[in-house]
Amino acid sequence: MNRHLLCFGFGYSARAFARILGPDWSIIGTSRDEEPRAVSAGTSFRWLRFDRDRPLDRAVFAGVTHILISVPPDEAGDPVFDRHRDDIAAISHLAWLGYLSTTGVYGNRDGGWVDENSELRPSGARGRWRAAAEAAWLDLQRERQVPVHVFRLAGIYGPGRSPFDALRAGTAKRIDKRGQVFSRIHVDDIAQVLMASIVQPRPGAVYNVCDDEPAASADVIAHAAELLGIAAPPLVPFEAAGLSPMARSFYDDNKRVSNALIKSELGVSLRYPTYRDGLAAILAAEAIQSRAGLEACPAPRHPASSAPAGGRGAAPARDPAKEEG
Repeated sequence: MNRHLLCFGFGYSARAFARILGPDWSIIGTSRDEEPRAVSAGTSFRWLRFDRDRPLDRAVFAGVTHILISVPPDEAGDPVFDRHRDDIAAISHLAWLGYLSTTGVYGNRDGGWVDENSELRPSGARGRWRAAAEAAWLDLQRERQVPVHVFRLAGIYGPGRSPFDALRAGTAKRIDKRGQVFSRIHVDDIAQVLMASIVQPRPGAVYNVCDDEPAASADVIAHAAELLGIAAPPLVPFEAAGLSPMARSFYDDNKRVSNALIKSELGVSLRYPTYRDGLAAILAAEAIQSRAGLEACPAPRHPASSAPAGGRGAAPARDPAKEEG
């Protein structure tokens, strides 16, 4: 059976997902500006421009069976929901809709654990916009039976956006804030969680997507430096780090995020259960490319959800999927 995926926002995470799809899938991907590069060989792909002021033609939705949304909300709301909720609700054979949100909706827990049943307490405006967008999509599921699934992503890292890049560029900083930890997730594990949900859909479901080991970003950068065989940057006290207001805002939240549900319900076994596994795999892949005489293709900077993924020094992640749309 041919399956037709519409990706609102074809950025880092959506592209990783597209790479694991087979030839029985056709893909439409949107972006605000330039056309993205081609996806995996054998997969039919078409690009369209989309933003709040340039909605899609209704004809685009004909035949769509799956939708992935990574376009972020703003102070005006969720542009996909605002422009196309009725078009989406009218798709007769829609089997699955995945909405990429952020663990930032939980806010600060002073290092405590949260799971999908925890109260949402977003600390800043971006988290509040995300919580409102989640609620809107879940209401659409309840009211019009749209098969919505929400995925709350932790800090995203992977090839092309890891601590190695900042360390090699000499821009990595190790911020020292006592007791501060972040959860993170390798982009390939995001892709496999999405596929597992498609295989076992449960409309209305909400899943945390993170690895097994919350950790301080300073520890992640130090480990990456060790793998490269270079000295780790010195620790910089948080108060003296000179972070921008945006960067400082990510350090307002300190929590540990449980991933138990994706394991128990979806049967997911993470390829990279800790940052050590993920970083080792990235470095190994780089070595293979180097031996083959290939130049690594730079990945678009898909922002992590609610924490530094450990890959941009002192520049923490921005809102999830900010550059997907």
